[in-house]
Amino acid sequence: MGLARNPNIRSGDSLEGMLSDYMGGKAAKMRPQKGSSTKVVTILTCLQFSFAVYATFLLYYMSPSIDLSSKPDFTWATRIAQSWKHFIIPPHVVSHVVESKSVVDVCEHEKIDFEQKKSNDALMIKLKTELYQELRDFQNKNLGGTETLSELMLMKSKWDLRGPNKPKITVILNHFKRKTLCSQIDSLLGQTLQFHHVWVVAFGSPNEESLKRIVDSYNDSRISFISSSYDFKYYGRFQMALQTEADLVYIVDDDMIPGKKMLQILAHVAGTDKYMNSVLGSIGRILPFRQKDFIFPSYRKFRSKEAGLYLPDPAYNITVDRIVQADFLSSSWFLSAELVKTLFIETPFTFMTGEDLHLSYQLQKYRNAGSFVLPVDPNDKETWGDSEHRLAYVSETTVIFKDTVQVRDDQWWKALSTGYITQWAAMNPQKIDVLFYAHSVDEVKALAPLLEKFRSTVGKKAYIVVSGGSFCPCEDAAAALKWPKIVCTERRFKIMDLGVGALSGISNSEVPVVQAVYASMKGLIKIHNPSLVITVADADSNVMKALKMAVETNTNSSKLVLLPRSSVTKVLWMADLRSTALPNWNRMTLSINIITQNRVNSLARLLKALSDAYYIGDQVPITFNMDSKVDEATIKLVNSFNWPHGTKTLRRRIIQGGLIRAVSESWYPSSDDDFGLLLEDDIEVSPYYYLWIKYALLAYHYDPQISLPELSSISLYTPRLVEVVKERPKWNATDFFKHIHPNTPYLHQLPCSWGAVFFPKQWKEFYVYMNMRFTEDPKQNPVQIPKSRTNGWQASWKKFLIDMMYLRGYVSLYPNFPNQMSFSTNHMEPGAHIAAKNNVVKT
Repeated sequence: MGLARNPNIRSGDSLEGMLSDYMGGKAAKMRPQKGSSTKVVTILTCLQFSFAVYATFLLYYMSPSIDLSSKPDFTWATRIAQSWKHFIIPPHVVSHVVESKSVVDVCEHEKIDFEQKKSNDALMIKLKTELYQELRDFQNKNLGGTETLSELMLMKSKWDLRGPNKPKITVILNHFKRKTLCSQIDSLLGQTLQFHHVWVVAFGSPNEESLKRIVDSYNDSRISFISSSYDFKYYGRFQMALQTEADLVYIVDDDMIPGKKMLQILAHVAGTDKYMNSVLGSIGRILPFRQKDFIFPSYRKFRSKEAGLYLPDPAYNITVDRIVQADFLSSSWFLSAELVKTLFIETPFTFMTGEDLHLSYQLQKYRNAGSFVLPVDPNDKETWGDSEHRLAYVSETTVIFKDTVQVRDDQWWKALSTGYITQWAAMNPQKIDVLFYAHSVDEVKALAPLLEKFRSTVGKKAYIVVSGGSFCPCEDAAAALKWPKIVCTERRFKIMDLGVGALSGISNSEVPVVQAVYASMKGLIKIHNPSLVITVADADSNVMKALKMAVETNTNSSKLVLLPRSSVTKVLWMADLRSTALPNWNRMTLSINIITQNRVNSLARLLKALSDAYYIGDQVPITFNMDSKVDEATIKLVNSFNWPHGTKTLRRRIIQGGLIRAVSESWYPSSDDDFGLLLEDDIEVSPYYYLWIKYALLAYHYDPQISLPELSSISLYTPRLVEVVKERPKWNATDFFKHIHPNTPYLHQLPCSWGAVFFPKQWKEFYVYMNMRFTEDPKQNPVQIPKSRTNGWQASWKKFLIDMMYLRGYVSLYPNFPNQMSFSTNHMEPGAHIAAKNNVVKT
């Protein structure tokens, strides 16, 4: 079935007819060819279809709502349309037409009819300039150099700003009242590095409608307007930043007009290894420094060098020509989208103000990230992030109001007292003796005696940190310490409230507590550099984990001390130690070495005395050295003995060795910090014996200000006679030293066998000495000390030690208390050297 032509239709009524008439009438002279009409119709039909397709995509792609530069370049149509669009209507004509018809009609601009404020206060200019120079010198020395703008741009960056690896940047413009939106958008559209998106946010703004009209007038799909009748205040724009899919975020206040090179500069610096983990900006603040009265002033205090710095500060001719680390940034923030999340780890001090400080504080605390003010080229305003600083003085700003200043002062002090390392803290490293930590009010009460002892001791410095929140509010802790409540609000280091509840809130997980305590204590330890961090031994296990991590993370010499609550009042002497000795608190290890054989009752008495002593939370291993002839009762006793302060080791000889071998081989040091306490089973010790040993080692051995290389042992016993002289005269150290200090410890060149701690270095020497001197027949190796009774001692290990100390010039340290009280005594019961059976110790 075919299509027939209607014969009633005139040839001129159809396209074919018209073409035939045209060909026949107008081109009669042309030689007609068969089928020529059919070819012409086909050609024209194809042209007609092509024109329709062309017109369709051309009209679509040339629409003002379509931005060809942001569309993916993946179709031939886009490329052709781009070329034709620029060819048919040049860009400058388009922008001119749009601006003249829309943007200009809706744009508003701030009137600035005043000059930049300049100070003529010579003193203030001098103080500010001096502080700024001190800051620059410090940072240049400690940050590995501070770079100029040109030096920064020469650094290697991960972002290839001219190649395919360009970063996506979302710009967030926060607006309330100022009339600067058009100036900001114009600047962003002219950037040397194009943005990915611009989000104009207006929360609770009275100018919402006019702001929306401005955004709509630009008719750019990359620029969006986001508003809310509810005022999300200063944190709202950062909450919006959490939604971006871009690599980097640039959050800009409405008083900032960035130069057209700003995005390129910011992106390049943010891609360098040195500043990748940072927030960058154009305006920053240096928080207050401590005054001579140990109080920190308000950051708005007038005519005060300690009030800090505002950078740059045109009023005082302070410019930023090299990158400078600030305590926090103001008015603009450029950072990776990932870092924005850090702002919300802790609940802010307040949502009414202070998002700038909170951001820098959280970034440093949880990401170890710094805040930096970028330098500018003074001759090129396009490199400035703040090209019109006078806008800061147009319209009202909350930071000048008295109530807001007080809130911000409270906020930055809260940050500093919970571990924020400000530039003051970095430039002025502190050194204190003890940083106490209490997680509850009961722990505050338990630690109070030792805290007060340190604070009342001349030359000592100690602070206390409390968990805060619902665990231990500062006010409750102050009441427990009988301190006025003002200590919780005054800007002076004394008690620091971590506000742990701000992070943990209602949670059954231990993670928030560990994170909050760890992050804050890490900063506080770095700021104050305490010799010791002290808390109670039964503190919450998660708190102890956090404290251990905080101490171990810092490179200083701080040590964590876990004190049993019952021992706190027993170590008040800790405050009497020199500050230089305190860091060695946990350094030494003392092992108890008992020599026993068949005096089970004597051994039981000794073990009870050892068990009743105070070990202040230290681990003290105990070893029993038994000769081959040990009786069953003794073996049963040592097997059943429970020792909660460390490991228990049992050693028994196969062949009877005698007392010389039993003692001299009872202990051998494992390190230079391993000390051995040697006790025969007829000795009894005081409950305070370990405290004396600990104190003596710290005060006379580990204190770097004391040099006693000859010290080889510490005695628990105070001798009452001189046993090596034939006459055995009485000896009273208190009387002997009464004109110096009647109860001063003293050095003596005789060792003690009735309870003494021996030093590792000298004991190793003693082993070598015994190996050279000892013989089975004592007469074959006589060692003679002039006029000494020891010359007649044939079976005494002590004789050999006396000989070595005499030859080496070594000495022992002896206690010297009123009435010759000692930390040990000997019951003189029958044994290897004592035959009497009725000896009784008089008490």
